[in-house]
Amino acid sequence: MKALVITVSDSCFQGLRVDRSGPAVTLRLQQAGFGVEENIIVPDEVEKIASEIRKQAARGTLVVTTGGTGIALRDVTPEATRQVCDRIFDGFGEHMRREGLKETPFAPMSRAVSGTLGTTLIVNVPGSPKAAVTSLEAVLPLIQHALVLLSGNTEHSEADQTP
Repeated sequence: MKALVITVSDSCFQGLRVDRSGPAVTLRLQQAGFGVEENIIVPDEVEKIASEIRKQAARGTLVVTTGGTGIALRDVTPEATRQVCDRIFDGFGEHMRREGLKETPFAPMSRAVSGTLGTTLIVNVPGSPKAAVTSLEAVLPLIQHALVLLSGNTEHSEADQTP
């Protein structure tokens, strides 16, 4: 499975700060069996984020953005993601925030969203390396199942059935 990682950060884009979240997300995805070709860095601007998500969605089955999910005025990744997605999966963000609460009381301040663009899954995670990996780990099983469904395989095994 092919994944692409987009870091959303003005300071990383300008070379004022080293991107630590993108590489952390990339490593975790590789450990989960994803092929990650590159990590792209874009500034906190809705149109640039949306354009990059569209571009990368055409190249892979999973696009993970890191950064820009908080409540600061420049945090606009969720708006860009909503702009490009066909469908939004509220449960992904809810689950990431619930798991994040185990590590920090600030987890509910994340506005991360997830959705689809065609058959590509888009997942936002926070910009902090630790929060990004925690959020990604929370939804990795969901991501893998969603990608199976998006590929057209909608057959359910007995293990998938709940009593």
